[in-house]
Order: sequence, then structure tokens, then C-alpha cells
Amino acid sequence: MSGEENVCFNFTGEPGERLDKYLASRLPSYSRSRLQGLIRVGYAQVDGKVVVKTGYPLAEGQTVELHIPPSQPSDLVPEAIPLDIIYENDDLMVVNKPAGMVVHPAAGHFRGTLVHAALAHAPQLEGIGGEQRPGVVHRLDKNTSGLILLAKNDRSHRWLQHQFRLRKVDKMYLALVDGAPPTPEGRVEAPIGRDTAHRKKLAVLPPGRGREAISEYFTRQCFASHTLLEVHPLTGRTHQIRLHMAFIGCPVVGDTLYGRKKPTLLIEQHFLHAARLKILLPGDTTPSVFESPLSEDLARLLQRLE
Repeated sequence: MSGEENVCFNFTGEPGERLDKYLASRLPSYSRSRLQGLIRVGYAQVDGKVVVKTGYPLAEGQTVELHIPPSQPSDLVPEAIPLDIIYENDDLMVVNKPAGMVVHPAAGHFRGTLVHAALAHAPQLEGIGGEQRPGVVHRLDKNTSGLILLAKNDRSHRWLQHQFRLRKVDKMYLALVDGAPPTPEGRVEAPIGRDTAHRKKLAVLPPGRGREAISEYFTRQCFASHTLLEVHPLTGRTHQIRLHMAFIGCPVVGDTLYGRKKPTLLIEQHFLHAARLKILLPGDTTPSVFESPLSEDLARLLQRLE
């Protein structure tokens, strides 16, 4: 937990540089999201005046001050839930998340999340990247299984988020889909945004609307009525793979939100598994690769199809 700190800088950078970007460059041990939060609540001053706009443009010679209060404990109560930890060091954890586990607290899910379990295992996560989402760098849907990263300090959190933001992380998912894609391998470029007819859903939107979303897929195995695909999301939009597979006519098995309301196979999760993750870790010069095999349930389902 960080202690109270007051910092002061004399700005000598490029005129017009954003306040949050400048502070992030001078305070690498803090995540940009945390610095933005401090600015918004009035902890930043420029030439003695409080500034609450994160994108405030700075000018040569201005004095930038920031008060950093000590991290406040959140109301999250650690829960001793077993975790399948693939890799761990002082900076991060790589966890194999089971299907059915929510990553962080949200409406309807206030206990039993991955964050609750991680806090019991590594109490230093508290406050890293946000009180309600400590350590969270990226997410997996509740019914998606596989590899997920958790940062254990602000420096690591900022580094890992930067890798994701620059699209330097290679993620590979295994997806069993209904039917078959139009071609054995392909690339889906279809923007994603809020579904105007159903506000709780996302949707593929017409060009020029929504956020850019790109996925590449490769056929791994063909069955009578299903196909096992290897999918690489090149962007990280919420529900991206599920939406893109449904968009090309082969929804993920078990996905009743974007696919078939009645699953074609007896399954209690999405057949979507984050199987491989390649990323450059803090302090390393070469990327690390982490892998997770299919769960016994998913592997048995494939055997039955064979």
C-alpha cells in the first residue's frame, strides 16, 4: 500500500502535452489510470491552480504539482478460493481461470470472483489499478476459461496495460463453433458497439460506427456439425470472438446470448478457452509464452464428437 506523497515538476516537455501523459512519464511506478483518478478528484495543480481535466495541455515552464494520498483499503474481503496459478513472480500472476468464475465484482457478483481469490493469495494486490478491480489488466467472460494476467504492483500494471494497448500481446483461443466458417481460415474486420435494440448486448455495427475489432481464425478440426477453430483476436473488444464468430455464421457452442438459444451440445459454458498467451514481461528482453490445456469437460466433449 503506497504512503502519502507530494511531487512537484517544472514542465519542460513538448508544448500542449497532456497532463496525465506527462505525469505518467514522470511517475512510472503509478498506473496512468490511477493518476487520471487523482487528477479528476482535484489532487493536481498547475501553477498553483487545481486542474481536474486529465487532458489539460501544458505549457513550457509551468509548475506541475500532485498530491498522492495513501492507498485506501477497499471493501473487498479476500476469499480463500483455490487458484490454478500457471506462473508467478514479484510482478504478476498468470492464472488459469475456470469457466463460471467472474473476474471482478460487478452487479450480481459481489463474492467468489477471481479478484477475491487473488487478494487472499497475494494481499499486495489491494489498490493496484483500482479498488474494485485490483490487479486486473484484461478480462475473460464469466463462461470463458483460460489464461488471465493479474499485476501485483503499479509498475507492472502500467507495463502490462501498455503491452495490451500497443497490441503486442499474442492471444490464442480455442473455440468450438456450430457449423463451419465460410473459409477454412480467415480474418474478420467488423466494428463492435452497443446494440441499439438491446442495451445490455453488444453488436457488430456498420462500417464507420463502433470500435475497430479484428480477429483471425484457423481451422483445427472438422466434425459433422461443428468445427474447432484457433482464434487470434488482434484487438481486445468485449465479447469480440463470440460476436465475430456469430457474424460469420458459426457461433460459439454454448453461447446463448449471441448464438443459439438452445445449445447444440450438452455444455454448461461457452466452448471458448484462452489457450495461449505470449507477452513481454516487465524487465525481460524476450517474450514469455504461457499455455493452458482444455479442461477435462471440454476435452471429453471433443472426444465424443470424434
